Amino acid sequence: MSAARGARPQRGAGGPGRAAPPRRDAPARRPQRATTTRSVARRPEATAVELTFLPGLRDVLAAEVAEVLPDARDLHDVPGRDDAVALRLPGPLAPVVRLRTAVAAWVVVHLDVPRPKSIASPEHLQRVVDAVYASLRVAGSSTFRFEAAGSDSAVFARLAELLHEATGLRHDAAHGDLVVRVRRGVRGAGGTRPGAGRGAVDRARRTGGDEADPGWDVLVRVGPRPLSARTWRVVDFPGAANATIAAAMTRLAGTRDDDRVLNLMCGSGTLLAERLLAAPAAASLGVDRAQPALDAARANLEAAGLLGRASRTALVRADATDAAAVRDAVDAHLAVDDRPPAADLVLADPPWGTLHGSHAASPALHAGLLRGAHAVTAPGARLVVLTHEVKVMERVVREAADLWAPVTTTRVFAKGHHPRVHVLRRV
Repeated sequence: MSAARGARPQRGAGGPGRAAPPRRDAPARRPQRATTTRSVARRPEATAVELTFLPGLRDVLAAEVAEVLPDARDLHDVPGRDDAVALRLPGPLAPVVRLRTAVAAWVVVHLDVPRPKSIASPEHLQRVVDAVYASLRVAGSSTFRFEAAGSDSAVFARLAELLHEATGLRHDAAHGDLVVRVRRGVRGAGGTRPGAGRGAVDRARRTGGDEADPGWDVLVRVGPRPLSARTWRVVDFPGAANATIAAAMTRLAGTRDDDRVLNLMCGSGTLLAERLLAAPAAASLGVDRAQPALDAARANLEAAGLLGRASRTALVRADATDAAAVRDAVDAHLAVDDRPPAADLVLADPPWGTLHGSHAASPALHAGLLRGAHAVTAPGARLVVLTHEVKVMERVVREAADLWAPVTTTRVFAKGHHPRVHVLRRV
């Protein structure tokens, strides 16, 4: 191979995700010197990670990171983005898949190069290959694709060939499982950004971080699917709530093992599934008037392992605005120990008037929801409502001040919609 094209990283003999075995003719390594009390302990190698999220959920995700990834350090916003944070993670990468309010996790490599063509050079390509293997160790993939401007160019065709030879992954430009994103670096960030190489760090120290050329970032997604794509969702349903928003609702409400959970207008079960996967509950009940929605919820909850002989979860067909019907369902399914039948946590995702319901009916629907929830809840209960009817919800909350006290309101951006998550506490 010519010097211009560069040497190719060695491909692992065990296939994707496995390191190549040592050569038999390789010289034996010299034994490491024993450390002394004067030796300075080196910090473990940290992986640069970027987490994307729905705008508005940054603080919720940051709180989850503190719990799920306690060793993570240097969490900060990605410059110029309102939907991503970066951090450094010592040790294994696998725990990132436990994050439920993140859309996706990415291994970040910053390359101090002027153009994507230079990524194919041996030293830079090896760092990208290492990032690919870091992802493969968490979840396997057989194909990959690029997300980048000019991804159909000869430069990326050559890069695809080199990655295939180094990893064994097949390049599928349209449907590849493993996503490799290539983007321009941030001017002025210098080597201080996650994933920067040693040379970039040294230069940033000399120049104060103000580089003339920002270089390029290569991001490799962790896993063949986004973190937001739930494996339990075996039946999709029109208008279903976004799973990361549902997970955020659970975190905003707080979880208690003795909670009796009521999900009004449960649809395909997204809110109920995310709450029960986050923490145990004493009992739970989903209510919806549409049988197809309940069928979808049953299939999804079964796929999540939340239904069975030992389960205290029930699904009931009833109109959430019918106070008597909801009371009957609560009496039948939320009677726990010697406590009077009632809910400690109510989750609701009223129709937004796009696929289901209508804008004209929203005031009566939301007001009825607050009254009905109050009638079947225990003292101090929490009500969490996801709604796109911003003005309507603000008005009915004011009018129901003798029933519910506002705790927090969180604005979220999702697929062109700007819904609010309202957390209320029973008066």
